[in-house]
Amino acid sequence: MSDVDDLCTRPATELAALVRDREVSARELMDAHLDRIERLNPELNAIVTLDAEGARAAADAADARLAAGGPVGPLHGLPVAHKDTHATGGMRTTWGSPLHAETVPARDELVVARLRAAGAIRVGKTNVPEFAAGSHTFNTLFGATHNPYRHGLTAGGSSGGAAAALAAGLVPIAEGSDMGGSLRNPAAFCNVVGLRPTPGRVPTHPAAIGWSQLSVQGPMGRTVADVALGLSALAGPDPRVPISLSDPGAPFAAPLPTELTGLRVAWAPDLGGQVPVDPAITAVLMEQLGVFRDLGATVEEDCPDLAGADEAFGVLRAWLFEASFGDLVREHPDQVKETIRWNAARGAALTGADVGRAEVAHTALFERVVAFFERYDVLLAPTTQVLPFPVEQEYPTEVAGVPQDDYLGWMRSCTLISATGCPALSVPGGFTPDGLPVGLQVIGAPRADRRVLEVGHAFEQATGFGRRRPEL
Repeated sequence: MSDVDDLCTRPATELAALVRDREVSARELMDAHLDRIERLNPELNAIVTLDAEGARAAADAADARLAAGGPVGPLHGLPVAHKDTHATGGMRTTWGSPLHAETVPARDELVVARLRAAGAIRVGKTNVPEFAAGSHTFNTLFGATHNPYRHGLTAGGSSGGAAAALAAGLVPIAEGSDMGGSLRNPAAFCNVVGLRPTPGRVPTHPAAIGWSQLSVQGPMGRTVADVALGLSALAGPDPRVPISLSDPGAPFAAPLPTELTGLRVAWAPDLGGQVPVDPAITAVLMEQLGVFRDLGATVEEDCPDLAGADEAFGVLRAWLFEASFGDLVREHPDQVKETIRWNAARGAALTGADVGRAEVAHTALFERVVAFFERYDVLLAPTTQVLPFPVEQEYPTEVAGVPQDDYLGWMRSCTLISATGCPALSVPGGFTPDGLPVGLQVIGAPRADRRVLEVGHAFEQATGFGRRRPEL
């Protein structure tokens, strides 16, 4: 491995320290990553918009600021790529849709602005499924993103371009969003780390429905500490966001523990019989339970009662799709993919009573989950129910021999958890015998984001699965 490649696969925490201590310049770091993007991205298709000239100029400005002794943020000089559903001022943002092929927003949305304020340098945009719908990254504008561990297989989605870029060393840190698994699924498929924070931990602005808690934004990285560093920059209140939590972000970057003495762990291999899971995934994760015991935890097989989670997620998602895309679908039915049309149509057919019943179920689910976490500190489960599948396949129609009703069925290991309001971390959980990554989902009580980072970090340090990089 060349020195340049070594630099591009080191943790973001290390790279930030190297730049801050002036052992590596931001320009050197940027040039190394741009060189790697030029060599590897054509095959991966992870980054779909690139501004190399602007990134180099921003890196030079970052070095000048550091040399002048000016204050710098925690991500100073780190290259970052933004999800192509997140508005970037002055840079094309397509939402993976031909309807926005030439759209250039006037300003950054909040998640982009916060990374910029922390010192990160924008290099470009990462690929997404159309309007971030579905957990396989492909669209008619840019095509499919390939998995760095196996060309021809999906990188997951909807933050699939971000996960692939991280795994391949194209950027050291990234961000995404997650309604039904879009930060977790691609992290699992690409052997990186993705955090779905507690709703409101990372405020989303602008948002059409600011009160909704179904979709969140959050950080991705190659290590849990990198994700914690990203969260430290992204978290914190915003007065324009009605659900934003008041806690500041900076404390999330504090050092993470490497032992779990006294931790009470619940293990739910199929979420209490709710989801079918490919036996190859279960086999890999079952082998890891001893790691938690060795780290000082107790492990029991148990799961909260997730009754009503499907109704809450399905109804509220459909309602959001109608609110967000209903008019678009009606005006341009031939330019919106079928799954979005289907989901918006489901939303249009809902009654007020349907939404009311879903919110009642949602509330009862939350109360049961809070009671469950009085007995346990974390819940472990598979992140995904399937292994990465061929890019030509839009979505799996069966899981472990069980037919799936729609394009969301194979993602229920994540969608059921989204409905609970709990923070959930996908951390590398091992590999199948033929080398495909498997993700472990670490779920905490609502607002216990720091706890899931602590548990994920200790597991990561004990196993080292995340250090196994793809052969590119």
